[in-house]
Amino acid sequence: MNENLQRKIALLPDSPGCYLMKEQGKIIYVGKAVNLKNRVRSYFHGRDHTPKVSAMVSHVDDFDILLARSNLEALILECNLIKLHKPYYNILLKDDKNYPYVRIDLAEAFPRVDMARRMEKDGAKYFGPFIGATAVKDVLETLKKVFPLRTCKLPLPLDKKRRPCLNYEIGRCLAPCAGKCTEEEYRTLIKKVMRFLSGDYKGVLDDLKTDMQRLAMEFQYERAAVIRDKIRDIEGLMERQQAVQVSGAEQDVIALSQDSMDAMAQVLLIRGGKMVGGDSFALPGEGRENKDEVLFDFITQYYDERKPPREVLLQDMPEELLSDLAAWLREKRQGACQVLVPKRGDKRALVLLSEKNARDALEKRNAKRQVQHERTVGACQSLQKILGLENYPKRIEGFDISNTQGILSVASMVVFVDGEPARKEYRHYRIKTVEGANDFASMHEVLLRRFKRAVSDYPEERWVMPDLVLIDGGPQQLRFAREAMLEAGADVPMFGLAERLEEIFLPGQEESILLDKHDPALHLIQRIRDEAHRFAITHHRTLRNSTMQKSQLEDIPLIGPGRRRALLARFHSVKKMREATLEELLSVPGMTKNAAENLYAVLHRDDKN
Repeated sequence: MNENLQRKIALLPDSPGCYLMKEQGKIIYVGKAVNLKNRVRSYFHGRDHTPKVSAMVSHVDDFDILLARSNLEALILECNLIKLHKPYYNILLKDDKNYPYVRIDLAEAFPRVDMARRMEKDGAKYFGPFIGATAVKDVLETLKKVFPLRTCKLPLPLDKKRRPCLNYEIGRCLAPCAGKCTEEEYRTLIKKVMRFLSGDYKGVLDDLKTDMQRLAMEFQYERAAVIRDKIRDIEGLMERQQAVQVSGAEQDVIALSQDSMDAMAQVLLIRGGKMVGGDSFALPGEGRENKDEVLFDFITQYYDERKPPREVLLQDMPEELLSDLAAWLREKRQGACQVLVPKRGDKRALVLLSEKNARDALEKRNAKRQVQHERTVGACQSLQKILGLENYPKRIEGFDISNTQGILSVASMVVFVDGEPARKEYRHYRIKTVEGANDFASMHEVLLRRFKRAVSDYPEERWVMPDLVLIDGGPQQLRFAREAMLEAGADVPMFGLAERLEEIFLPGQEESILLDKHDPALHLIQRIRDEAHRFAITHHRTLRNSTMQKSQLEDIPLIGPGRRRALLARFHSVKKMREATLEELLSVPGMTKNAAENLYAVLHRDDKN
């Protein structure tokens, strides 16, 4: 521990507040404490830290503190600081999962009902959240069928009445644009919609059933049938939403599962006694941290930009944390919010369900990660054994050549790091010294240029050396490539992959290697080979198309190389130029009126035929 840290620790107050751990001036962790002195000292004098805390403390060379008047104020400050600085060692919900809402803007004379991606402080009424856009659209479609709401974006009321649209004719809109209903009548309709969105499906259904029976008694069977269809639409929506045994509740049920490495948080959303969705959130590196603190930190992150429900159910949490959390959630909600840890009954069953979902999600994530490891790092390790490499092939480069009958020859270099594509490292090459379709000589040129970069005497021009090189081709292609590399003064393991039988060839060995078609190492080198081919052929096509575009413009009077480049930069293709007006052609930098008229005439000379 440096002297600066020792001095600051000695001066810490016994007050609530936030602490900001730093490394070379950068904030790497933000925390809060009821007693800053005890909390901060524990990092540097305590023992039995978790791996995450130990790693964090090993990087800390300074810290700052911010005092707060209460623990609640410290919690609010902590959330704001985490959002602002995004420290590396804090829980950060990178998923940025914002559940959508149904929004009704009551400030409008004739409010519309639509979807909103997030809640805003705009005076509108929000209902939700829903698990995704599909769930919201399902509700909105049902609303359109049940309630004659306007769906247009007209700024009502209009100064001048207009003819009602088709929706009015089929009973799907009250046509306020045409003056067919008053604001008061439309507001009555909106109140019913809000009642429905608040989860009172039963009340709305009872009203509709009463109306249907009354119309049937009056022998108005067609109108009764319309209401019957509305009842079926609502019942269909209810069936698509999972019912739970909680009467009319607005709840979020949150649980956490941990293993030796990571944690997974699960949130179940219950609205109006219906489970409208749920989602899981991976918390990497939190597997061995204090479970209560991880859950607490997750919840404050989760609700930082979401409105809390009336009730939050948790699997477990100490009373002091529970009290702080409840106060913070009430502050966020600007209203009543209960935080409960149920021990029995239906609510406890919901918590256990959320906990099971968290555990299942964590197991699935681990299984997926294992599969990903086998096809990436595991495949690299397998390839190391197969090829007899001394070192693990962390960086593998793949090369391919592409041309059309020897014209516009190009090469590609793709890079895979730990078995995954590193696309920022990809490179294209234009073949400069080879004429015609000579893939061997082209490969020699490309490898010579690439490895001259790797052994350059100038650090700013030097490229990193690969651990392994894959050549798309057989023994001949491999020989030319290896000769070029040695000529450049480099010596890196290299092999070729012949496509027909997927044979692996090594320099100086006559016998090829055939791998099992299910071998992860084979799948890896196939991915590298295919990616090199894709990257080469895509670049070749781009060059070919660009050349063809330019050639179509070459014989047009007054359109020289500079104007051709400017035209292609603006329109990208001759087709787009043909669709442009004369004025748009004239607006291209460097164009004159005569040049634009010549171009326009040539592009449209077939229009008269």
